Amino acid sequence: MATVTLEEIETLSVAALTRHGAAPWVTAEVARAIRRAEETGNVICGLYYLESYCLQLTSGRVNGVVEPEVTRPRPGAVKADAKFGFAQAAFARALPEAVAAATENGTASLAVAHAHTCTSLGFFTEQIAAAGLIGIGFTNASPVVAPPNGNAAVIGTNPIAMTVPGQDAPAMHFDFSTSAVALGKITMAKSAGEKIPLGWAVDAQGQPTTDPEAALQGALVSAGGYKGWGFGLMGEVLAAGMTGSVNSLDVGGLKLADGPPHGLGQFYMLMDPGTYTDAFDARIARVVDAVAQQPDARIPGAARDLKAQVQVADSLWEKLLGLT
Repeated sequence: MATVTLEEIETLSVAALTRHGAAPWVTAEVARAIRRAEETGNVICGLYYLESYCLQLTSGRVNGVVEPEVTRPRPGAVKADAKFGFAQAAFARALPEAVAAATENGTASLAVAHAHTCTSLGFFTEQIAAAGLIGIGFTNASPVVAPPNGNAAVIGTNPIAMTVPGQDAPAMHFDFSTSAVALGKITMAKSAGEKIPLGWAVDAQGQPTTDPEAALQGALVSAGGYKGWGFGLMGEVLAAGMTGSVNSLDVGGLKLADGPPHGLGQFYMLMDPGTYTDAFDARIARVVDAVAQQPDARIPGAARDLKAQVQVADSLWEKLLGLT
């Protein structure tokens, strides 16, 4: 295993993306997201995606130089048309306008349309919270999740993220897929020759399976059965419907080098905690304190183990160095 620092990760990401044609300002945003994913231990959304970003820049599946179009169709609504570029870049261009809209109106929404996969949704809600606002985000992805009792994928892992601002750090932060597990964990299990737990996926006949290959031929299942399915559908309504972007059904594999652009959507709610009451901080503190009294319990996102350096498989690190 190679031990690498966050600085090395960001520097390598910048070099690789630049070499494959991304504009400097776009490169900076995407590399920052990769670094943050690795810092928080979210390896599925970090270096794991860098090679595919580079291959898709070369094939034209993602546009690394396009300038997003930011508009405000209504006072509390901001839209960023990513024009088949990176979601990180479109969000960066739109965030100041969205924060201004939320500050003026108390609440606002931000629709990012026609974007490449945003990868780590919580990366964006963290930025909203850093501006002192509650951030809630939704996105969709390529179809890998079947409905309860079904056997064919209809929606993506369709994650939901929420970050609540606090005094020195977020008071609460969560970012999770509405599927039982991320698809990357299935592919990683296959590569390692390992079985997967029951309850992650079904095979092509809709039967539960522990075989990752059979799972990849079938579909993932929703977390919590029909409850997670409902949350996944909510993400589909907001990410595809509200932004005018594609349905999960119409997106090819996110890491495939060739093919049409992803064209995915992300939908964010931004809320000023002081819009309706001056008791917001006290109400959140009440819950945080109650959880803190239980030694083995914690609020999501509390006391996260942020890493200064990470372990990366030698084969992966060497492959990524070759991209620069």
